[in-house]
Amino acid sequence: MAALNPVVPELHRLLERDPQLATFKQDFERRYTVFHRILKNVEDNEGGLDKFTRSYQTFGIHRFVDGGLYCKEWAPGAEAVFLTGDFNNWNPFSHPYKKMDFGKWELFIPPGPDGVNPVSHGSKLKVVIRSRSGEIFYRISPWARYVARVGTNVTYEWIHWEPPTPYKRKHPIPKRPKSLRIYESHVGIASPEGKVASYKNFTHNVLPKVKDLGYNCIQLMAIMEHAYYASFGYQVTSYFAASSRYGPPDDLKELIDVAHSMGIIVLLDVVHSHASKNSEDGLNKFDGTDSAFFHSGPRGTHSLWDSRLFDYANWEVLRFLLSNLRWWIEEYGFDGFRFDGVSSMLYHHHGIGVGFSGDYNEYFGMQVDEDALAYLMMSNHMIHLLHPECITIAEDVSGMPALACPVMEGGGGFDYRLAMAIPDKWIRLLKEFKDEEWNMGDIVFTLTNRRHGEKYVTYAESHDQALVGDKTLAFWLMDAEMYTYMSIISPLTPVIDRGIQLHKMIRLITHALGGEGYLNFMGNEFGHPEWLDFPRRGNNESYHYARRQFHLANDQLLRYRFLNAFDRDMNKLEERCGWLASPQAYVSEKHESNKVIAFERANLLFIFNFHPSQSFTDYRMGVQIPGKYKIALDSDAPEYGGHNRLDHNTEFFTQEFSHNHRDNSVLVYIPSRVAIVLENMDIAK
Repeated sequence: MAALNPVVPELHRLLERDPQLATFKQDFERRYTVFHRILKNVEDNEGGLDKFTRSYQTFGIHRFVDGGLYCKEWAPGAEAVFLTGDFNNWNPFSHPYKKMDFGKWELFIPPGPDGVNPVSHGSKLKVVIRSRSGEIFYRISPWARYVARVGTNVTYEWIHWEPPTPYKRKHPIPKRPKSLRIYESHVGIASPEGKVASYKNFTHNVLPKVKDLGYNCIQLMAIMEHAYYASFGYQVTSYFAASSRYGPPDDLKELIDVAHSMGIIVLLDVVHSHASKNSEDGLNKFDGTDSAFFHSGPRGTHSLWDSRLFDYANWEVLRFLLSNLRWWIEEYGFDGFRFDGVSSMLYHHHGIGVGFSGDYNEYFGMQVDEDALAYLMMSNHMIHLLHPECITIAEDVSGMPALACPVMEGGGGFDYRLAMAIPDKWIRLLKEFKDEEWNMGDIVFTLTNRRHGEKYVTYAESHDQALVGDKTLAFWLMDAEMYTYMSIISPLTPVIDRGIQLHKMIRLITHALGGEGYLNFMGNEFGHPEWLDFPRRGNNESYHYARRQFHLANDQLLRYRFLNAFDRDMNKLEERCGWLASPQAYVSEKHESNKVIAFERANLLFIFNFHPSQSFTDYRMGVQIPGKYKIALDSDAPEYGGHNRLDHNTEFFTQEFSHNHRDNSVLVYIPSRVAIVLENMDIAK
């Protein structure tokens, strides 16, 4: 019985941090039991976790030393399986697979004369499935490593990828950063030109910008192959293939390698929450049935996304998905993952029509898909066991408790979770409230309302806010005036002035107060105008909005450069002082009528005056650590498009005068709409 119901080794730590979870102790124990049972079965029946999660080395197509090929597939609903392609002049039945146990099929193809590979690099292939009803289907192997759209074909083709001289890494992998500053990126739009940009373009033109801006991590979206470009990469068709629309696989490997040489780690936006419904070039109906990798019937389809849902209780699905994670780490050099759509995975209702209020009963019980949760626990356990330097981030809008706590505590095992309520708060403030109506306490609550013991990646906006139908912060702030008044030659209108000042303040307070990691979507650092929209029928297949106009930030006559410079110096200050890796800030002031917020973190005093017109002279600020303070960052500086109202030579000496529950205090001049960071120079020495 003890083996059937193992003890959660460190559950007591979780319950000590949050005693309210004690009511759900049995739920944590049951979840851990499901995870433990999978892990034990892997150890007992698959030769261990290391071997099981390297199944990409046996499934698909692999060459033996003698030049012959070994082919293996899982097609439980098939009556027969064959391999066809250029190598056999597309004879559909000349190379049958042999049926094995548990729905697996294998095929040996002997080498050609003098050990020549019977399937040459760059040749096209298909798996032929004969269903039990006698139908014939041509499919792409789920383990295909390269697929591409050839000529005018609508569907993707499976192309055997085995280059004679594969890319070899030149640079060591950077150490895991203590402070995570993420530049969320999409390779295809990373150019001002109206076309699909390339891996090479990103390597040569974007990576230097990321480095200069002070980000130490890139999160790459839309890398796993997806037939529909406008899906933003979230309708994956081939899980082991890097998108060929940006270039060959070796170009992506080079991109990651060069990023590593700059001290930048690279995360993959991984989509294991659902899959495209494509069957000819996707996983759907691979073996001729509606199940295999997915649940059959209505449970296997996401009604809002119109996509297929994985059966996480299926042994071969676990093999496929866990091996997929391992593949991206070991083949390409990725340093971890941002797991997309975690909320959809966690619940049988997938979050559809459900509003999460924070009541703990919403996170436990029959509505939770514990098979999916166990898969996530297995993923994090495997990644952190075999690659301890790797980072995992959960995109969960529900607020599931303990998702970013260790598996040994009964948690989901993620390193970070996204602070998804923060961008919604900023958009709501800008849409629905005048500046004078902003509630300082509400802002602080949203920025600090996170679970103790779990690390959060904070952000003011991501790709979600940039998509067509929504607006970026810059566009909410300045809207149409961005087209005519962003030149320094034109007058500084009240709208543009307000937009520039608030854009900086919102991003800094989010960065400094909102979490233990920070994320920015490419281009938003300088207030990229307009929205993001991919070519599709609805816009006449236009690329006009599917690009990033980086040149705007480099133009000395445009005000975008002010926002770009502030973002860079904000990151550089964090790099030097490390507030993201420091304990949560102590908020000493949130004054409603003055619109002032102040807090201390990492031996810095952050001061924000959101008042649109009121400045304050000799404003007393509480600080705990005595000493001499100087300005380390000032949003009002002229190089950031500010009004230069502060003297940076000023030295601020603390007084032994307690204020706002702090032992000491300092008097500061605070102009309107400004963010100031004061650094304790005694400690800085």
